Amino acid sequence: MARLIALPLFATLLIASMLLILDRIGRLFDFVITQGGPVSVVWKMLANLLPEYLGLGIPIGLMLGVLLAFRRIATSSELDVMRGVGMSYSRLLRVPYMYAIILAALNIAIVGYVQPLARYNYEKLRFELRTGALGASIKVGEFTHLGDRITLRIERSQDSGRRLSGIFLHALTPRNDWAGVTAETGQFLATDDPNVIIFRLTDGTLIHNRPDFPTPRVLTFSSHDLPINLPRFESFRTRGGKNLEYTLPQLAQLGHARNASEAQRDGSRAEFHFRVVEVAMMFLLPLLAVSLGVPPKRSSSALGVFLSIVMVVTYHKINQYAAAVGERGTVDPLIALWVPFLLFGGLILWMYYTLAYVPGGQPIGALERFFGKAWAMVARYLPGRRRKEARA
Repeated sequence: MARLIALPLFATLLIASMLLILDRIGRLFDFVITQGGPVSVVWKMLANLLPEYLGLGIPIGLMLGVLLAFRRIATSSELDVMRGVGMSYSRLLRVPYMYAIILAALNIAIVGYVQPLARYNYEKLRFELRTGALGASIKVGEFTHLGDRITLRIERSQDSGRRLSGIFLHALTPRNDWAGVTAETGQFLATDDPNVIIFRLTDGTLIHNRPDFPTPRVLTFSSHDLPINLPRFESFRTRGGKNLEYTLPQLAQLGHARNASEAQRDGSRAEFHFRVVEVAMMFLLPLLAVSLGVPPKRSSSALGVFLSIVMVVTYHKINQYAAAVGERGTVDPLIALWVPFLLFGGLILWMYYTLAYVPGGQPIGALERFFGKAWAMVARYLPGRRRKEARA
């Protein structure tokens, strides 16, 4: 049983994570390139999004792992043999619940502690990209502003930006001086001061002008080192600007803090109960998986797989809506999030009781018969089916 559950569980986690990453990676590349940041930051941003994807993928992976395992032993008649020798569904659920306990502990660690820190780091990377603190790349053929006083344009870039050619630079000073420089080639060099870099220019001309100069000064050089003061960037806010960035203990503390506003308390409590109820639902997923994974006799329909995904995704969306309602203060977050949990849990327990304790009980049997009749009616009007009936 453990082996049957493991393969679809980890396969679902891998596929779900890859799909979510592929959905986001294109937008991240566009954002980073537009902001002129280094491409390597894309992988850092994806790494900080991975805990969020795992928080969504672990419950679905657990459910599909248990469901497909029971579906396999049910369609191969192994389940009938196990039931025949006296093994109840409660006995068969011991291994799935071992998975559920381990994955629930992992998920509470992710959504309660790892995900808030990763979310903050992700927002920090976005902020640094917008402000240029990560080192904006110099775009070929475009004017690049290095701070408020320096404008740079290059025509060609080689060796990953280490060799620049066709250089034009215009700089202003606090004393209303300005300097214009053209050079054949140039390269940036680091200094001992992290706030200053050297732009070494070769084979160029420098024009320096000041209000008290009768005429601008012109200097031709073969090599010239131009110090550039890097612009000072404002520091990013401290963690906790959003409820998503608080850990579970911090949310619990803020939700009952007397010095916090009512809106802050409602938002913190809504986020706290949302995370807890999502993890609590994992302990009901094995029961749901068994109820939908065992098809009716002489049936090979995969309707249960489809319904399980629909039910879990729908419940997740209901929780998101309930958390939003609780955050606004329309309904108490405790009621908004735990009432749907109790209703959904009651439905799952009824389905499991029907399967395990009602003789001949099959919670999705009626649905399978309904969809079977509906498909037969639709197939009757398909062009291929009508041609076959005409030949007959």
